[in-house]
Amino acid sequence: MYKKVKLVGQTIVYLKFIQISFRFYYLLRNKLRKILNFNYIYNRDSITYDLKLISSIPSYSSYRKKGFIFLNYLYEFDSQVDWNYNKYGKLWTYNLTYFDFLNQQKISKNVCLDLISSFIDDIDKIKDGLEPFPICLRGMNWIKFLSTHNINEKKIDDSLYAQYYILLDNLEYHLLGNHLLENAFSLLFGAYYFQDDFLYSKAKQLLIEELAEQILEDGGHFELSPMYHQIMLVRVLECINLIKNNQWKDDELLTLLIAKAEIMLGWLFKITFKNGNIPLFNDSTNNIAPTTYQLKEYSQRLGVHEKDIKLSESGYRKFAHSRYELIVDVGNIGPDYIPGHAHSDTFNFELYVKGTPLIVDTGLSTYETNERRTLERSTQSHNTVMINNYNQSEVWGGFRVAKRAKIINIKENINFVKATHDGYKSNFGILHTRSFTAFEDKIVIEDFIDGNLENTVVTAYLHFYPGIVPIIKGQEVYVKDVKINIDSDNIAIHKYKYAPEFNKLITAYFLEIKLTKKLKMELII
Repeated sequence: MYKKVKLVGQTIVYLKFIQISFRFYYLLRNKLRKILNFNYIYNRDSITYDLKLISSIPSYSSYRKKGFIFLNYLYEFDSQVDWNYNKYGKLWTYNLTYFDFLNQQKISKNVCLDLISSFIDDIDKIKDGLEPFPICLRGMNWIKFLSTHNINEKKIDDSLYAQYYILLDNLEYHLLGNHLLENAFSLLFGAYYFQDDFLYSKAKQLLIEELAEQILEDGGHFELSPMYHQIMLVRVLECINLIKNNQWKDDELLTLLIAKAEIMLGWLFKITFKNGNIPLFNDSTNNIAPTTYQLKEYSQRLGVHEKDIKLSESGYRKFAHSRYELIVDVGNIGPDYIPGHAHSDTFNFELYVKGTPLIVDTGLSTYETNERRTLERSTQSHNTVMINNYNQSEVWGGFRVAKRAKIINIKENINFVKATHDGYKSNFGILHTRSFTAFEDKIVIEDFIDGNLENTVVTAYLHFYPGIVPIIKGQEVYVKDVKINIDSDNIAIHKYKYAPEFNKLITAYFLEIKLTKKLKMELII
């Protein structure tokens, strides 16, 4: 009990006042509304305006006749869709109510209209789908679909208008981060579709404030997930598409959005591997966000081009030579007040050789609060060093972080970076320093453990991509065409589950390396 209270306390201390105050406000308001038998109005008289949009990036195909596949789980409804279906968890239900499938390829307009009508007919019984996050994604998807097909149906428009005012009454100030930014993007779409000045003023205010806060100087999204960066970038591009092609408001918002898109594109291209993959750092996985190449093509059609940036504030660094690409994390966990998508992975890295993955992040398979989620966020699931089986940062509860490792020193040049974090200082009085030196034909990784190591177990991990089987010969490890010299006599091979997508696990191998005060690994490529 004491440990849980301590974790909660160490988590809350990082929250912003607005998050805490809105949590209490929404909690008390909802209790009062329940007593008063308050219900939202699900139809609001509306006037809509035709929007012109150039074609966007198609959604992943998730609708299949009467079935839906999200997060690699397929379910087929017998007749009527149950919009509250929750057998596969809340995130699956969320995806069902996002209506991304409206904009997938090879789905008929009539099927889409039937699904929208079904949702509206059941709206007074819908639970998760009327939370603010699904409302804002659904709003953008409905508007894109209706505009693309030149559909004007009073039933749909009045329902959508009412949903936007429910969203406006429940903006996610208690969460902030990508949730509040998604609220803002959607409000802008709603404002243009209904030409509603009130929705517009709130959207504009939030976009100006949140883009300034959430997009770092080097262009990275501040939650430090390459996948969420791709999602936030496509939203910015969608808003550029909206404003450029519809002359309703003429102000500085378009200029701001283009400027942010340019540096976000620059950051994304920097940390994308040549084969188009992103590193699966923090909460990142495949087949959720638009790919980097899709985003590049879409941005070019909008007349938006990337700005050349230098990786800095996001904490990521990339070293690339003719035979390999190395991306490392020498930064802090994402914003202190919203680290829900962060992992305990300081000094983690991914290595691609000859365009294919060799050493990888173990990935993301679930958002459910369970043992698998805890394992995937832990230090031992990343290519870094763990001390006494403790995480560098105290990840817990699915989306919580208590104490977190901080970078206290960093030095770098064109082919070298060296940093120190204090994640083990409070528990063990230990500092961990790691350096990466990138040569044309080899990479040298050195770890330094500073502190009293009596009765201390220090372990380094290297996780290999599925299909790669390491062979140990003394202090040499052979993986494909790469030789790794490791100055340790205690190297063991174990199996782990690699997660390239939600709910998809593939058996692969990792090295567990015991060390004392120092460890040097030399990767000959």
